[in-house]
Amino acid sequence: MLLSPAGVDALRTALTRARFTANGIADRLGPQATGAVARNDYRAALRATEDRDPLGTLIRVFICDQTEPEPVVAAALAPLTVEEALAGGLVEPHGEGLRAGVDLEPYGDDWFVLADVPASARPGRPLHAEHVLGIGGATQTLIGATVRRPVETALDLGTGSGVQALHLSTHARRVTATDVSERALRFAATTAALNGQDWELLRGDLVAPVAGRRFDLVVSNPPFVVGPGTTTHVYRDSGRVGDAIGAELAAAAPHLLTEGGTMQYLANWVHVTGEDWAERVTGWFAGTGLDAWVIQREVADPMAYVNLWLTDVGETADPQRMAAWLDWFDAHKVEAVGFGIVSLRRAGHDEPIVRVEDLRQRVEPPLGDRVGEWFDRQDWLRARDTDGLLAARYRAADGLQLRQEATMGEEGWAVDRQVLAMPRGLRWSEEIDPLVLALVGGADGRLPLRDQLALLAAAHDVAPDELAEAAGPIVAHLVERGIVEPVAD
Repeated sequence: MLLSPAGVDALRTALTRARFTANGIADRLGPQATGAVARNDYRAALRATEDRDPLGTLIRVFICDQTEPEPVVAAALAPLTVEEALAGGLVEPHGEGLRAGVDLEPYGDDWFVLADVPASARPGRPLHAEHVLGIGGATQTLIGATVRRPVETALDLGTGSGVQALHLSTHARRVTATDVSERALRFAATTAALNGQDWELLRGDLVAPVAGRRFDLVVSNPPFVVGPGTTTHVYRDSGRVGDAIGAELAAAAPHLLTEGGTMQYLANWVHVTGEDWAERVTGWFAGTGLDAWVIQREVADPMAYVNLWLTDVGETADPQRMAAWLDWFDAHKVEAVGFGIVSLRRAGHDEPIVRVEDLRQRVEPPLGDRVGEWFDRQDWLRARDTDGLLAARYRAADGLQLRQEATMGEEGWAVDRQVLAMPRGLRWSEEIDPLVLALVGGADGRLPLRDQLALLAAAHDVAPDELAEAAGPIVAHLVERGIVEPVAD
């Protein structure tokens, strides 16, 4: 840990006594100043903390990145001594006082997360090769996408500051976390201790520290950045060429999961000229025997991608690094890089379900609930053949909307396009034909699908058997999307 056990206890006492929590800070600053801090505008926050009481001092040092006189900092951190705080790197000398040496972030209702100070806060200062990330956008994406159902055992691969393990501890009886960086594990151990948690922390590359073990839930925010395999910062660079780390995690998943277990991780994948990116990613799961749902949330062109990650570590002034990276993309015909979430499940079936698709629209949070529901719907569909689908009753999703596009002609409006739109959940939109519209419109949960189709066949002068045969895959797709829902008997 960064501090001794007694030092952690003293720090926790100081933070809680001062009410240096998310709620305590918001109460002290008020909504306007709190909102401004989120935009890195600290003016109002500094005015609200000019008296430099313990809470005000902690806000100035760890939220506003100010240098404060040593006696004031000592009073705010007591009973933790300044000597202990300096030895643990919690604060560091700067000018005529002390400033934050780490990113100490109040998180949630009463959690604290320790990480390195981000590059944006200290321009011009190079990041440590084993820099430990705080709570950034990718971290929050995985937090929101994780299925939060009770499990016995959970694993966080590449834990960094430990924030994913912190969330896992709310619904897993035992939490294991790994990292290739000894430095990251010290941060994670301190985060755990500061929050009263006890995790198993293991050092090693990806799955190596847990070889031969299985878990009910595995999550990972790995060093997924795509490139030539150069490693300068372990949180970003895996040492694997291209997007190989995503495929490597997919191949490892069957050996990590218990029966019914789930693995979720963030990944980048390349879009190669002349290739279908979805087919490329689908290939990662061949032979795994796992159900897989991969959703692409963002796509960036190579220049924007390289700029993003060079800026992230403060390397924007290195034109040679940028040129080498872009040359690698050109040599491998990479026209874009996708970012998304991989969700895998060991369902124990001979014919696993694999879906790789774009999901760029905003979804109803938390995404993890939507992922869990998607797997539930796959279970329901897998348990039924065509006759089973026809025997079931369905109802349209709550709030389902019909949107039409029409063109005015000599005889009035002519409908060109009809789209079913879900205002909730995954918020899918589906273009449909009149027959599917009639099927969904009649799905009120009263009639079995077979009887509903018989009525439609008579109305549209179609043979009932032909309509039933065609309707099976359509209904299965509508169920998978959540556009129609089975009604329990």
